[in-house]
Amino acid sequence: MSTSDPSDQPSLSTDCPACPGEPVLERIEAHRAQIGEGFVIRRALPTAQRRMVGPWCFLDHLGPGAYEAGHGLSVGPHPHIGLQTFTWLVEGEIFHRDSLGYEQIIRPGQVNLMTAGRGITHSEDAVTQEAGRVHAAQLWIALPDAERHREPSFRHYPTLPRVEQGGFVATVLAGEAMGQRSPAEVFSPLVSVDFVAEGVAELRAPLDPSFEHAVMVMSGEAEVEGERVEAGTLLYLGRGRRDVRLRADAAARLLLVGGEPFGEEVLMWWNFVGRTHEEIIAATEDWNSGRHFPPVPASPSPRLLAPDIGGLRLRAKR
Repeated sequence: MSTSDPSDQPSLSTDCPACPGEPVLERIEAHRAQIGEGFVIRRALPTAQRRMVGPWCFLDHLGPGAYEAGHGLSVGPHPHIGLQTFTWLVEGEIFHRDSLGYEQIIRPGQVNLMTAGRGITHSEDAVTQEAGRVHAAQLWIALPDAERHREPSFRHYPTLPRVEQGGFVATVLAGEAMGQRSPAEVFSPLVSVDFVAEGVAELRAPLDPSFEHAVMVMSGEAEVEGERVEAGTLLYLGRGRRDVRLRADAAARLLLVGGEPFGEEVLMWWNFVGRTHEEIIAATEDWNSGRHFPPVPASPSPRLLAPDIGGLRLRAKR
């Protein structure tokens, strides 16, 4: 998905506190942003408090909610470089189209994983013009320097490993957790798990202590390490935990993300993840002028333009 939040600023991975190297409990309230043609979402990453969790550099929470006929998701063709987009759908349907020629409807319980590498264009739209509902999370994974110029690709994962424990149903979306491994192809040590409770549930989910982790409540309320967390809040857990205690007293959905602290400086602007000011400027000019990035065949939505970076100068530093 593409952000069109007018308050967007360049995101520098060194602008926020570094991974503390020990367990913490840090609440991050997601802020409202806009994608495509006016669809409002809640953005938990990046924020001024925390830009990344491992290689996860972006987390949008869409819904849960209903939309009227003719007002479904419409995110026109837009580019990406240097990242993977990771879409986890809980409710509704979304039609993915990209410049590689892939057309894929994603449905609940499925993951779309697009590797932008050196550059790709895609769009995301409602499947029909009828009224409907949607609930999803879209995340970006920053590619390490050795992989960020690779050929673009797209993968669809219709089934993912699931485990039932302590009243929760856990779906392993990426990496390895709960004794299961996701088939999703990633290029950094990371993990993501969806936890769903239909009523009272409690478990201690094992974690890799070399990772930093965070938990986003997507619906309902839950306790994470004894901290009450409401929908729309991301609780950053720091690093060094061997497990995390999750508890729900009623229906709830939680999203766990984590990974090894990303050891490279990252610059984010609009839909681009790069390393230098010049790289971001070149990608912006290439897209807005119609150079370099291929079109998306048969997209029903208008092409989006990158915002003007103005006189800002992006500079990586430690």
